[in-house]
Amino acid sequence: MAYERIGVLLVNLGTPDAPSYLAVQRYLREFLGDRRVIDTSRWLWLPLLYGLILPLRPLRTARKYRKIWMPGGSPLALYSRRLADKIGAALQASLGDGVRVELGMSYGKPALAGAIERLDQQNVRRLLVLPLYPQYCKATSGSVSDRVGGVLKRLRSAPALRMVHDYHRDPAFIATWVGRIAKSWEERGERSHLLLAYHGIPLRYVTEGDPYHSQAQTTTALIVEQLGLQHGEFSHCYQSRFGRLEWLQPYLDDTLKDLLARGIRKVTVVSPSFAVDCLETLEELGIGYQEQYLSRGGERFDLIACLNDDDRHAELLAALIRKHLADWGSVSI
Repeated sequence: MAYERIGVLLVNLGTPDAPSYLAVQRYLREFLGDRRVIDTSRWLWLPLLYGLILPLRPLRTARKYRKIWMPGGSPLALYSRRLADKIGAALQASLGDGVRVELGMSYGKPALAGAIERLDQQNVRRLLVLPLYPQYCKATSGSVSDRVGGVLKRLRSAPALRMVHDYHRDPAFIATWVGRIAKSWEERGERSHLLLAYHGIPLRYVTEGDPYHSQAQTTTALIVEQLGLQHGEFSHCYQSRFGRLEWLQPYLDDTLKDLLARGIRKVTVVSPSFAVDCLETLEELGIGYQEQYLSRGGERFDLIACLNDDDRHAELLAALIRKHLADWGSVSI
């Protein structure tokens, strides 16, 4: 009997291959063409996408990527790869060679299909999928489910499948964020107003039953409770709006204006909906909103890095994976 393995597939959103017009255009075509991301009627959306957005938006987006691009490539890709390597090493140390870990992106490279095919070639008969999104949203985790299912349908013998729905209230996840915030304040020698900024989604998704809003609020509540913060010492808001639909509120730009009006000149900013740093955290928050806040009278805008490839992040996700594998049986020969 062939050696059967358990596969762990880590999935992140994806990134362009380069900070160039054509690379960004290819990425946006795939990303914005996903019905899970934009579920507007194709008759309305596709002419807008191909006639206006794809010709123009990559120019501005590529410029933003160039501001944050690292020597080895996109921050999201680099941090995700390093995180996957650490998780793989931790799982092999505790579970042995019977578990294999691969990283795939929903859009761009390394492609999701290629990651699953590599696991299949290693005789993976049980597959656990971990989307690197702490809070579930149909546009992110839901899209991963669709795409994984589409790839598995093409395999001659698909593995048994499990998927981690979310980990928004995982105690180790919360504790790691709490520790990171507390350390930042200790190094500064003082606390400042805590601003928890989550990626936004259209309000309609929530009214139709998407749990993202509720889960984001739960993450915030657990973090501020462990930090001992009172009402008025923190703010919960949403960033990264797109299009003309109403999105989750309060919006980040409105929140910053309100804080300045209240005389709050120092903020500590965290993004607990992102596993690793990316365009939205490094450029949108770390450059755009920081400049906006400081130019309007703010004194300090301390952006705390995402958990990225921190050892504690790899450890908590490895522990989460082991928990989901615990009752799935052992590997066999």
